[in-house]
Amino acid sequence: MGTVPFFRFYRKNGTVPKLPEFMGVINLVTIKSKREIELMREACRVASLAQTAIEKAIKPGISTYELDKIAENTIRANGGIPAEKGYPSGVRGVPDFPGSICASINDEVIHGIPSKRAILKDGDIISIDLVAYKNGYNGDCARTYIVGNVPDSTRRLVEITKQAFFEGIQYAKKGNRLGDISHAIGSFVEKNGYSVVKEFQGHGIGTQMHEDPGIPNYGKAGRGIRLEPGMTLAIEPMVIMGKSNILQLDDGWTIISEDGSLAAHYENTILITEKEPEILTII
Repeated sequence: MGTVPFFRFYRKNGTVPKLPEFMGVINLVTIKSKREIELMREACRVASLAQTAIEKAIKPGISTYELDKIAENTIRANGGIPAEKGYPSGVRGVPDFPGSICASINDEVIHGIPSKRAILKDGDIISIDLVAYKNGYNGDCARTYIVGNVPDSTRRLVEITKQAFFEGIQYAKKGNRLGDISHAIGSFVEKNGYSVVKEFQGHGIGTQMHEDPGIPNYGKAGRGIRLEPGMTLAIEPMVIMGKSNILQLDDGWTIISEDGSLAAHYENTILITEKEPEILTII
C-alpha cells in the first residue's frame, strides 16, 4: 500500500505536491532479526496466497466487493488479518479504509475502494493491493491483472510495470544506496514511454505496515541510506500510461490519473540479504 509523506489526502482537482528527489532524514529503519524474518516470511506467504486466490477469481462479471471477500477469507483462513481494513485515514470527515484490498480499475492508480457496483468487464485491468498481518508482522504486495481480452498497448503497460520492480531490485543489495533502486525504476519506466507517480512511494515494512525508509519510484543513483541485511522493504512501481499528474476522488482515498490514462501497480515485500534480495511475497 503506497505511502506519501506530507499530506496523505487531496480533494479532486486539488494540487498534489511532489516528493523531493531524496527523502533526506531517515531515523527509524529497522533491521530484522532471524526470528523476525521468519515471522515476516509467514505474513508475506499469507498475502501471496490471497493474491493467488484473487487471480483465479478474476473474470468479467465479478465485482470488486466479491474479490475483497475472497482476499479477506483467504487471509483469515491462514491465521492472518487483512491489515488494510480499517486503516485510518488521518483526515477529519474521511472514513477509515473500508476494504480488505485496494481494488483500482483502469485509470484508478491506487487505493480504489471495493464495491458491489464496481463490476469487471472484458478489457479492464485491475490493480489489487493487499496487506496481511500475522503474528505481529505485515506482508504487502500488489498486482495488476488483465480481465479478458485487452489491446497489446494495455498488456505492455502491465508488463513494463512489473518489470520495473525487477529492474529496481537488481540494486537491492548490501552496500548499495536506496536511490539506486529508485533511479533504476524511474529510468526504466520513462525509457519505455510511461510516467511514474511521484506523490506516492514504497516503504519499509515490519511490525508496522508503513515504516522508514520511504522509497520513491524515481530519483538519483548513489543517494540515500546504504542497504543492510535484515532490512525489509515494500517496493512498488505505480505507473501511468500518460502523464504523471494525479487527482484524488471525493471518497478521500481513490487516486486516478488526471488525463484518464490507464495505470498499473506492482509490489512485493523484499528482504535485503548478504547476497541477492529475497522476494518474500512470491511463493
